[in-house]
Amino acid sequence: MSKSKPVLTSSLGKKLIMSLTGLFLCTFLIVHLIGNLQLFKDDGGYAFNNYAYFMTHFTPIKVVSYLLYASIIIHAVYALILTLKNKSARPIGYNQYDGKANSAWNSRNMGILGTVLLVFIVTHMQNFWYQYKFGTTPYVEYHTELATGNRETIFAENVPADYTGYVTYVNDGIETVKSKDLYKQVEVTFQNPLLVGLYVLGMAALSFHLIHGFQSAFQTIGFNHRRYNGIIRGLGVWIFGIIIPILFASMPLYFYFVK
Repeated sequence: MSKSKPVLTSSLGKKLIMSLTGLFLCTFLIVHLIGNLQLFKDDGGYAFNNYAYFMTHFTPIKVVSYLLYASIIIHAVYALILTLKNKSARPIGYNQYDGKANSAWNSRNMGILGTVLLVFIVTHMQNFWYQYKFGTTPYVEYHTELATGNRETIFAENVPADYTGYVTYVNDGIETVKSKDLYKQVEVTFQNPLLVGLYVLGMAALSFHLIHGFQSAFQTIGFNHRRYNGIIRGLGVWIFGIIIPILFASMPLYFYFVK
């Protein structure tokens, strides 16, 4: 215990923890994106609302969610500590030392990018997670004829007083699903141009953050081999730096301009 403590509290230890939590968050991004792509289905929110209930009530997923929240906090706190420590250890500012000559813009401004992302995450959690759990998320019922696949969607502004959670049953060949309508919550939220702008800005910050952070995380944990560095760099730039942020940013734009 005494030997491991200095390692975990050193700058290298903090960077290692930041790298591991960062890579865990990258894994979550993929899962979250796959689920959120259900928003593009033209089914009145049926698939997305089923996904939302599963993600918030399936016990293993709930445990992973708590690990996710902890990872975000740890990642942000350690990033702040390391940023402040690096500034205090560098008495000569960039007006006397040209940092641009040796590093990319995003690598020098990870703190700013991380701050934008933290504001985005807090806003995102308040708009959807908090509203779904404790707020005024509307209510929806889906009635599907199993023989034909025809579905009737019944919307309501308020959740009924006797609603006890997600309900599904089959009666006379008709499947009934009753749930909170997070899809409608998304639709209403993204009619606000300021929130749409914040989400697009957040995804731009995510892009620059991951283009540098993804590859840097592998280097920190010691996975640095010339045979694989190109693959890691490609994944960081194209998958996490471009494709994933663009797909996430397309969702608020889709609801604002199309829906």
